[in-house]
Amino acid sequence: MREALTRAGVTVTFLVMSHPPEEPRPLPADMKLARLRPCPVPLYRHLYAQVGGEYLWWMRRAQTDVEIGLHLANSLVDVLVLVRSSEVLGFVELDYRPVVTVNIAYFGLMKGMIGQGLGLPFLHAALIHAWSRKPRAVTVNTCNADHPNALPTYLKAGFTIVRTVDEIWDIPDRIGISVPERLRIA
Repeated sequence: MREALTRAGVTVTFLVMSHPPEEPRPLPADMKLARLRPCPVPLYRHLYAQVGGEYLWWMRRAQTDVEIGLHLANSLVDVLVLVRSSEVLGFVELDYRPVVTVNIAYFGLMKGMIGQGLGLPFLHAALIHAWSRKPRAVTVNTCNADHPNALPTYLKAGFTIVRTVDEIWDIPDRIGISVPERLRIA
């Protein structure tokens, strides 16, 4: 029996940064990035759902705990959280497996933190961490299902657009994600 799917049409924008930000915006003094090594799968699932739940982040949700655990155990994958005291404000996943580049696989703030001016300083802190490995470039992609400020924030941070691609995603209904009507394909 075929798995029930909902089709979504998205426009994905791929971006690259070829040098570290020239004037990074610092994090507020009461915040820091903390590396989770390795990040426990239940915590990762929580972060992924909280940050990406409204923005059609579905790919990791479709993976098993074993698949995610193996991914997170890879020494070339970093999960960092933005914290204030013991409160997690956002997370970023950096993937060093392309070897000469670092890919920002996932990046975002918790719902209550959006709109408080933390996006760019958080992104810059993540970029400083990424550039510490001395890659040739840092890459990221975003799409029209993400927060509307995602692309402008990446551009403001110093990324440039490489290409834009229209994609069709077959999202398994079993993971319980609601695909916005504007993105649904019959």
